[in-house]
Amino acid sequence: MTYHKKCLLIACLTACASLVPIGSKAQDPALNNRWIRPAEKNDPAVWGIRNGIVFGLWPYGIETGSEETGGGPRGLIRLGYEFQGQVYMINFIAIEPVVAGKTEFSEISPSRVDGKWGKFLWAGDNEKVPPYHPSAISKGVISHPDAANPEVEQLSLYLFMEQFLNGAHPYLKISIRSDRPEEIGFEIFHHDNSAEMERCALTATMGNYSRLRLLYLKDSIINARELYSDYKDIHFVEKEAYPATEFLKDENGDLIVMAATDESFAELASWPQEPAYFSRRNWRYRPFFKLTQYWRKESSRFDPSLHARVNGRTYYWSGGSGDKSRYVEIPGGAAFENFELRENYYPGQKFYFGISRKTPEEIVPELSSGRREPGREGKPLK
Repeated sequence: MTYHKKCLLIACLTACASLVPIGSKAQDPALNNRWIRPAEKNDPAVWGIRNGIVFGLWPYGIETGSEETGGGPRGLIRLGYEFQGQVYMINFIAIEPVVAGKTEFSEISPSRVDGKWGKFLWAGDNEKVPPYHPSAISKGVISHPDAANPEVEQLSLYLFMEQFLNGAHPYLKISIRSDRPEEIGFEIFHHDNSAEMERCALTATMGNYSRLRLLYLKDSIINARELYSDYKDIHFVEKEAYPATEFLKDENGDLIVMAATDESFAELASWPQEPAYFSRRNWRYRPFFKLTQYWRKESSRFDPSLHARVNGRTYYWSGGSGDKSRYVEIPGGAAFENFELRENYYPGQKFYFGISRKTPEEIVPELSSGRREPGREGKPLK
């Protein structure tokens, strides 16, 4: 074991021995009531904004009432939504750098520290990398990004991770603006010791939880049930990608791709009353409202390689097991699981991910024109 690995392992073990349970310390009122922030640097690694997005890091859960140090696999950014004093877990963001054609996945790639699935992720106030610690480290930095509107605040921090086995060593700047509480921004950079990255995708990995089946593009709505109607196995299924020329534009002219369920709320909130589903109730949809999820890209800065990619499943994920008996079918049929934008890497590239109580038609009013063609598969990426 190298000196670097030993230091990281010792830091992990020491820090984990003194984990502070989420909720054990009250938020500091002086930190501004709109923001969800750690009061102390050794508090749980959870940040966000009220009536909007909340995000956190392993080992902490973010959902109200969840296990204090649960909430999903290591190597993923947890994403939730806060409404009326309660945080609901909604999705995960994985980091997937590509070097020389080889893709690594932050949640299933082995750690250099302990060999187990999942990269260690931790936060910092700035680009100077602090020692690893599983607690917050950073309270998040509040700034005023819009000189014309000084009342607008932005919460930001840097997210660091151990180097991937393919040599990639990215890091992120994460931000939430008070005037866009339902959206989180991700800027991607790399350390000097990083191998050259062809791409560093950020993928929303848990669309099946919200049973996302409708993908909204410029001239079509792609329905996962129809797109994957011939697939009945327990694995992932993937077909075409969709180029930026197929994207919608929001009211600011930015490129946007949205995903939503095709079910009523009553259908989405229901859960099969069968024994096999009782033990997998973690997949039951828990918010009392529906949500639209989307990726947005500023029209002023994007590479022509930009495209949207989805894959689907007909059975809920069950840890990669090959035993079909460990899986249950997704009620209502196939849904999109991974949902992402892909673009050739360049330092500072920025993507926005949204989780909104607005409908797709409210986010992009143009959709109300009725020009969509539900079920069309879209144009494949050349």
